[in-house]
Amino acid sequence: MGVPAFFRWLSRKYPSVIVHCVEQKAVDVNGTKIPTNSSDPNPNGVEFDNLYLDMNGIIHPCTHPEDRPPPRNEDEMMIAIFDCIDRMFNIVRPRKVIYMAIDGVAPRAKMNQQRSRRFRASKETVEKINEIKRIRAELLLKGCELPPEKPKEEHFDSNCITPGTPFMARLSECLHYYIHDRLNNDPGWKGIKVILSDANVPGEGEHKIMDYIRKQRAQPDHDPNTQHVLCGADADLIMLGLATHEPNFTIIREEFRPNKPRPCEICGQLGHEMKDCVGGVRSEHGQEPDMPINAETDFIFVRLNVLREYLEKEMFMPNLPFKYEFDRALDDWVFMCFFVGNDFLPHLPSLEIRENAIDRLIRLYKDCVYKTGGYLTDSGDVNLERVQMIMLELGKAEDEIFKTRQQKELSFKAREKAKKRRSDGFNQYKPNFALLQNTQFAPRAIGQQSAVNNARHEAFNIRKAGMHGGTGQVESHLRATDAKSALESMFRPEGGSNSNEPHGEKRKHEDDNGSDDDQAHDEVRLWEDGFKDRYYESKFDVGPQHLEFRYQVALHYVRGLCWVLKYYYQGCASWKWYYPYHYAPFASDFCNIAGLSTDFERDTKPFKPLEQLMGVFPAASSKHVPAPFATLMSDPDSTIIDFYPEDFKIDLNGKKFAWQGVALLPFVDENRLFKALKPYYSQLAEAEIKRNIRGDDRLYVSSKNEGYDLLSGLYTQNVDSDAECAISIQGMRGTVLLSDSCVSRDTNSLASPVKGLPMLYGNIVVCVRFRDPKYAAGFVFPARKLKGAKDPPKVLKPEDLTPEANRGWRAQVGMAPATQRASLNVSGHRTLGHYVPKHDNNREYANIPPPSGLDNSRHNNYGGRAGYNMYGNRGRQQNFNRNYHNQPDYSQGSSSSYGNHRNSDNHYNNHQQDRFNRSNNRPQEQRGPGPYRDRYVADNSNRYNYRR
Repeated sequence: MGVPAFFRWLSRKYPSVIVHCVEQKAVDVNGTKIPTNSSDPNPNGVEFDNLYLDMNGIIHPCTHPEDRPPPRNEDEMMIAIFDCIDRMFNIVRPRKVIYMAIDGVAPRAKMNQQRSRRFRASKETVEKINEIKRIRAELLLKGCELPPEKPKEEHFDSNCITPGTPFMARLSECLHYYIHDRLNNDPGWKGIKVILSDANVPGEGEHKIMDYIRKQRAQPDHDPNTQHVLCGADADLIMLGLATHEPNFTIIREEFRPNKPRPCEICGQLGHEMKDCVGGVRSEHGQEPDMPINAETDFIFVRLNVLREYLEKEMFMPNLPFKYEFDRALDDWVFMCFFVGNDFLPHLPSLEIRENAIDRLIRLYKDCVYKTGGYLTDSGDVNLERVQMIMLELGKAEDEIFKTRQQKELSFKAREKAKKRRSDGFNQYKPNFALLQNTQFAPRAIGQQSAVNNARHEAFNIRKAGMHGGTGQVESHLRATDAKSALESMFRPEGGSNSNEPHGEKRKHEDDNGSDDDQAHDEVRLWEDGFKDRYYESKFDVGPQHLEFRYQVALHYVRGLCWVLKYYYQGCASWKWYYPYHYAPFASDFCNIAGLSTDFERDTKPFKPLEQLMGVFPAASSKHVPAPFATLMSDPDSTIIDFYPEDFKIDLNGKKFAWQGVALLPFVDENRLFKALKPYYSQLAEAEIKRNIRGDDRLYVSSKNEGYDLLSGLYTQNVDSDAECAISIQGMRGTVLLSDSCVSRDTNSLASPVKGLPMLYGNIVVCVRFRDPKYAAGFVFPARKLKGAKDPPKVLKPEDLTPEANRGWRAQVGMAPATQRASLNVSGHRTLGHYVPKHDNNREYANIPPPSGLDNSRHNNYGGRAGYNMYGNRGRQQNFNRNYHNQPDYSQGSSSSYGNHRNSDNHYNNHQQDRFNRSNNRPQEQRGPGPYRDRYVADNSNRYNYRR
């Protein structure tokens, strides 16, 4: 699913879902940074329980950032990753669990997409390096000063962020050290449980997290009101969070800012692209130019409970022939979003997010649900007969969708060409001062000005001369020549050129008026009749007569939809299944899917890490592969050399940019791959064998956690290393095993794998291997809200408010309702009295002492509109100066309470003393965390005390 497109659509349609994070940052005191205390209450007003980190969303921007210079070596990369985790922890401040999940070996359905991405990345890296060399050579010939060129080995290959590489093994060691350091030294970490799922554990990071949540919430002692926070930027995290049906689920991610400036690859400076680089300029002192770095990115919360409120209103369907259940309708919404795009299937040709495809599907769903007699999905199972009805309705509109898309595309191009013509010549927003020459409005020297005669007619002639991009100048030029000369100037000899156009030179791109239409190369032409025949012939190399093939493609696609839904709701149904085509069918081809089997082969096993490397890496990244395996990627006699093409075609498939196109790579035959690798396993080194195993999650707790004695006792009781022991720690269940990574009790110290970081002494952390609870084969995790789950307070404005309730309703702009209210002190009321317009023109400025029996309880009430009508306009104008030193006490709230200055001051002092006495007599209120502190009263139900 396109992340920018989907998130842009979501944030525009459901704006209240997004909330900016309140972040407390380190304070600089006399040059020393004082870090924040993460054990303090959360400044966002909500105390979160569990924080889940999709680590690949942190690793990629920290190792090869797009908006700042990259780290110089791996040690700087690791420190950048540590800092990012610290920042996430400081914002969220979890109190129970932090789960770090690194992408492991993915299912075969995802490996095809990973293969496409890595082949593209390798190709783009080679092209970028060659382009940098060319531009540097040109700049050096011109005498420009440039920073020294990076050695070839220093170019970071992002493909190394793949399970099985040495980089991922070192990352696991560094995170092992980082967790020990924080649990030993950071007060906010000491009581929580930390789970690290590194690249040796199979599964994508976000789906390992979902498996953990799914299996924990099926336990009898799970808290149904747990506050979950998931960190990641992928769009599918929103779908995964909704699929859990947890009432308190929030996603934290970087704020999306399009068109962020990127540093130049040559000089490292901002403000220009690589092709426009002119080199670095030394300062007067001979120093290198500074390399500006962008400001720190802000983070936002995506509140899924608010998104549920939006969808509850949008998905409501009255008078259904069956019982309405919002949880079932929500699952159907998630399922229909798969048609628009996901990581495992190409999106249907007729559905684009930017064309409001999701809204179209929702309308079709609400129209057809009265005919289907029920919902489309149920806890991961799909009713294909009902899906077929909706898809056939979509198929009827495909022809209209393609034609409308073409009309919009042509209109857009016409507007762009018109805008370009205006920018090159005539521009209606930019005055053409050349038209003023030889007119009465032309600038003249001082002393030579003359009166303008018949200005209206003169302005008419100027406007006429400027119409149609300057045709007035052409007419004036023709009037200055005879008819014969004018006519001859319009003719040109065949094959010749005019004097202004060099002979034998190609037209510049800027002078092209669009005669070379880019759609002329589109052989499918979806907007014309017969598009289906042309589509299958072009994309699948199948003629129009093979209708059965079309239906076969549709059946594979539907099985893919069923696999994806099970993957989201129940876990991986099959590690071996994948969609065997590069393109999707049309919606109108879903006509024989009702009887399709949705069962998948069970007990399948994922690839091992090194096997996955050979399945997704290009030959250019062979340095990350063991040497015995690397020869298979480049040896011409290799039996799998066809898996690693040096060049491949990218089909734009109607898109504008290469990164949006389809990489036409051959699919990997796993049987051939395993057979080719088998003879080389005996040549692997010990470290390579260790990187190729399927590992377990690791659980870390400190001595401050109540489960420390239980886990540390496993090492003192001589438990077998392969024995699984069931545990239940603060509502978290599973089984644990002894770990080789646990710090030895003899040394009780841990060396740092990152240069510059200190060794840890006096360790108080225990580490074990952790496995999720086991369930019987065929167990179905119900996609429902758990018993006892309480919905958070509503955020959206109700539609059935009474007029009085509507006046008192206030929008919630943060994670928690704000209790602060604006108020005015005495001087503020006095200012209002002077400057707010008065409505009673007959009243003079009141100079009457306050009544002796005035109720002091009303001193802070504003008294309706009386404070605004103390005197009329006439009274204000006449008496303002003479009564300047005789101001009333506006805090009285009544027009009859304004006395002279002395009485006012005496009464004000008495009033303040009375308020002070009353405040001392009532019990002190306990103030809560963060900016929402007013009216907060702590009681026994508050789960988190200050510095628990």
